[in-house]
Amino acid sequence: GNIIAQREGTMNFTIRRLVALVVGLVLCVGLTASPGSAAPSGPPIRIGGTLALTGPLAATSLIHKIAGEIYVEQVNKGNGLLGRPVEWVVLDDQSKADVTRTLYERLITVDKVDLLIGPYGTQAILSAMAVAQRYQKMLVHHTFGIPHLAKYEMHFPASHMGPEPDKTYPPILFDALASTGKPPKTIAIVTSKFPATQFIAAGAREVAAKRGINVPLYLEYEFGNRDFTPIATRIKELNPDFVWVGAIGLDGNLLLEAFKKLDYAPRGAFYQYPTPGPLAKSPDAKFALSYTNFEEHPPFTDNPVAAEYVKFFRERATKAGLPYPVVDTQAAASYTAWKLIEAAVTATKSLDDKTLAQWLKKNKVDTIMGRLRFDGPNNFGDDLAKVKQVHEGRWMVVWPREWAAPGTKLVYPSSAQ
Repeated sequence: GNIIAQREGTMNFTIRRLVALVVGLVLCVGLTASPGSAAPSGPPIRIGGTLALTGPLAATSLIHKIAGEIYVEQVNKGNGLLGRPVEWVVLDDQSKADVTRTLYERLITVDKVDLLIGPYGTQAILSAMAVAQRYQKMLVHHTFGIPHLAKYEMHFPASHMGPEPDKTYPPILFDALASTGKPPKTIAIVTSKFPATQFIAAGAREVAAKRGINVPLYLEYEFGNRDFTPIATRIKELNPDFVWVGAIGLDGNLLLEAFKKLDYAPRGAFYQYPTPGPLAKSPDAKFALSYTNFEEHPPFTDNPVAAEYVKFFRERATKAGLPYPVVDTQAAASYTAWKLIEAAVTATKSLDDKTLAQWLKKNKVDTIMGRLRFDGPNNFGDDLAKVKQVHEGRWMVVWPREWAAPGTKLVYPSSAQ
């Protein structure tokens, strides 16, 4: 039985790698200019959006800024879109939803952009979506975490987490932990009130209850909180088997610093949406777990387009001084959003928002994150999320097994190592 299971696992892994390679070859025109292609000319196609260049989300938004700059630079080295150069009009929303709303109004009415691309973070995307709906503009975005709130028919998510991630993602994590043979019996859940993290953390509490896992602590803290000592103290007193942290940005690092002051380390911990570099590089985050859709290792990088993007991102991120110049789910989702726009524009030879939206609704798009579809509830397709873990200062996918980094296995409990 074990031999058969091993053979099946090997076959699944091989098939995944072959699919990634074939998809990558199909997409190979995406990053590099083809020889003899005409340089873009004429008035630029202006694509407008905002990013949190300042405020609590700035560290992660810088990743999205680099990804967008790489895309625009590379498409303009080719023949642009529709033979025209692409110009990205990006404004600073300061990590504030109300500022985001005002700036998207400006992008449409004052800057007169041709197309929109979303900001970083669920709150900001929701604000941008309301403006896009008012003006009937298509909105492609990359990090929206509460699918049931995305009612607008012309929004398209690059991050494929399915229509109900609060119900589908926690089981993925709990299955991963159970695979070690030592599933947690008690879980403390603490979460930022940032909408997406709060939403999925609440789902984790429900899923845990259904699985008979005790949740002795469920605690919500304000978005932008800097003092994690009281939270760390509560967790230490309870000493649960596992800690779920609805983290956004640098929350995970701040909580780890608070744990260290108390001379405490959780037996295992999950950080939902951390800024990837600071957590991976923290000496206290050994074997930390997190959410992902893409990491910079095989089988993901078997896709030639992904491999080339990884090279470009590493060069640009290193120059920008990022402590972790590696493509992870943030950088991959951001690049994918741009490629969705390109796919629709190229296929329809149009900049009309409704024409582009209709095409995306009817067609699947091959991307470095997988094949995306938008015909599910609220334009969300499959939940293709995965679990990653810090191993020797790098994020590595550990679950599902067929997507795990070669030679890497999930470690839990982690503090026993």
